[in-house]
Amino acid sequence: MIPIRDNQPTKSFPIACYGIMGITLLVFLFQLGLGLDNGAVFYLYGLVPGKYTVWDMSRHFSLSNHIFSWFSYMFFHGGFWHFLGNMWFLYIFGDNIEAHFGSVRFFLFYILSGLISGVFHFLLNPTSLVPTIGASGAIAGVMGAYFLLYPRSKILTLIPIIIIPWLIEIPAFIFLGFWFFMQFLNATGSESGAGIAWWAHIGGFIAGIVLVKLNQKLPKPSHHVRLNKLIQKKYTPKLQVIVTKSMDIGPDLYGQMEVSSLEALTGTKKMVSIPWGFYKPLYKVTVPPGVKKGTRLRLVGMGRTIPDHKKGDLFLTIQIKNAI
Repeated sequence: MIPIRDNQPTKSFPIACYGIMGITLLVFLFQLGLGLDNGAVFYLYGLVPGKYTVWDMSRHFSLSNHIFSWFSYMFFHGGFWHFLGNMWFLYIFGDNIEAHFGSVRFFLFYILSGLISGVFHFLLNPTSLVPTIGASGAIAGVMGAYFLLYPRSKILTLIPIIIIPWLIEIPAFIFLGFWFFMQFLNATGSESGAGIAWWAHIGGFIAGIVLVKLNQKLPKPSHHVRLNKLIQKKYTPKLQVIVTKSMDIGPDLYGQMEVSSLEALTGTKKMVSIPWGFYKPLYKVTVPPGVKKGTRLRLVGMGRTIPDHKKGDLFLTIQIKNAI
């Protein structure tokens, strides 16, 4: 299951989230220069439990490296797909969690989630000589926070069925609950040092839930509201799922599409998925400049096909969000 986007709106631009992604990208480019299969890099910057418990290994690393590795390991990756997968999950779930915490606290939350996930891995594999790298533990914390804060949000998910991409909206508590369950199955069913730090994922997920609870007991910083106004979002998602209905037994379909005030003013282009049974085609929709709330767009030939009738049209009513 591949998440495409969620339907939980945010009004602010996720500067901390994108900043973390930018730092991780720079580190990945640094890795490319040294070689992605460079074992020396993994041992130098990765989290290796044996660095702290096995004397023959520990003596080869300085005190500063022992400390720095707890932070650096979450910014290094083992390959392109490892990097891309982690950054995609952060992109999907991170903006909502940053909107909840605020940018500064979100950055601290991310680092703490990564540290706690590393502690879980260390405690359950104290003598492992296998380096652990990757942002998965920290991102698991983001997913745990999302699971607690937005359980009823819908995750637009791509499920490949042979060669047919199937798009379906899954409640967040089911999507993330299933993900956590699979991590637990893999953790309890795999041998230590099998190559993936499953317990780090579990630890990060739990850390995310606990840190949200702790944050709720703290007062909001005074700069939070001011910063949110500066980084207010001006756009709605490029890909939207349109739930349609018919007014009668005819072939025409009706739905709603969201645009921001800026998009309504200047015009925009969207990709929309129109669920109809198990068939979910993707359409490109052009929103002309100057539309207003309640404006109805007519998409010729995008309605239902009924025997002995011509193909119906799809009528989309514009809803304006994030008004400025």
